[in-house]
Amino acid sequence: MSEEAELDTGAGGGLDRYHIAILGELQRDARLSNAELSARIGLSTAPTWRRVRWLEEQGFITGYRAEIDRRKVGLGVLAFVRVDADRNNGASTKPLEDAIRALPEVISCHYISGAGTFELQVLATDLDAFSRFTIDVLLNLPNVKDVHTSFSLGEVKAGALTPLAHLTGK
Repeated sequence: MSEEAELDTGAGGGLDRYHIAILGELQRDARLSNAELSARIGLSTAPTWRRVRWLEEQGFITGYRAEIDRRKVGLGVLAFVRVDADRNNGASTKPLEDAIRALPEVISCHYISGAGTFELQVLATDLDAFSRFTIDVLLNLPNVKDVHTSFSLGEVKAGALTPLAHLTGK
């Protein structure tokens, strides 16, 4: 069987062991050269390059970025903000979603179950800056009824890799 012919059509949408190995290695170090990556996964360079391109084209790899220590760049406050929408329907929520996406201080936003509509992670330089952001920006977003904030007192785990073991059956 050739290096290219080992596709699995089960869980993972056509990923084989080489695809999974590529995803794992690039999560750990996205700066690997194609030669280094191919050596690590045990595949020659041309098929490795084709597989990386396929993973990008299929949307398995959505981008490459540097992880930045927020504290070293002066962002000492990490807040978890639950945003309650005044109305929870598509027409009312869409402008709020769009406004949240445009805020660089918001590093993640999720629809949540239970109380509230969204859970945000917000970075700020200090508590005063966070307070100004909440009063001047968050409370003035379209369709916002209320906000509830909890602050991170310390990170136990952040920037974790996406688990892939379920794709290999291990």
